[in-house]
Amino acid sequence: MRSLKSGDLRTGDVARSAGCSVQQVRNLERDGVLPPAARTAKGYRIYGETHLRSALAYRALATGTGPTEAKKILRAVHRSPLPEVLALLDAAHARLDAERADLRRAKEAARAVSGEPIEDVRESDSMSVSELAAALGVRPSALRHWDAEGVVVPDRDPERGTRRYTPAQVRDARIVHQLRKAGYRIAPLRALMPELRRARRTEDLDSALAARDLDITARSKALLDGAAALSALLSPPGSAT
Repeated sequence: MRSLKSGDLRTGDVARSAGCSVQQVRNLERDGVLPPAARTAKGYRIYGETHLRSALAYRALATGTGPTEAKKILRAVHRSPLPEVLALLDAAHARLDAERADLRRAKEAARAVSGEPIEDVRESDSMSVSELAAALGVRPSALRHWDAEGVVVPDRDPERGTRRYTPAQVRDARIVHQLRKAGYRIAPLRALMPELRRARRTEDLDSALAARDLDITARSKALLDGAAALSALLSPPGSAT
């Protein structure tokens, strides 16, 4: 491959070095992720070090933040003042930090419900509000509040309109009850319950949380790599410091 500093890289050179296709390189230029390429007398694109560094930064950032946000950051690199670029990068780090906090709460929740069976409950476990409240040792008003907040939403009798908790909803209520006793507030529970609901067994939940942990770690590392590539792009070798 040609030297990075030669300033005469072709589309294929950038594609091979950045690990993408020739068409992707053209698309990135079209989308403003790469600055406009120079052209030969015959119309062939000519790229330089800035283009390659931009492509490398985009690839890392796309893994860490998603393609849409990565394009936004790279366009800012080429068009906006440095503080705006850094603000976008800070926001990306903040979102990952929030995801880590959510994951931490989910792990804590999993530990809190570890003593509560989350396997399928029996069909005979369907209950009315008063029956379920008595089984859990809570007031019926608590169940109605969970319903209003969208945490545990029961079915309704088609004729009378009264609440009726199916076995799966009884299971949800048991989990929410455990988490409420562990100090969880309603807002975090609203975010946690869909994930806990998807897990049919404790092992499924542990596996899902472990996979989510690996995904966040991979994206965090990619964001770190992207930040390093951005730093090289913004302060290329030989530039004034």
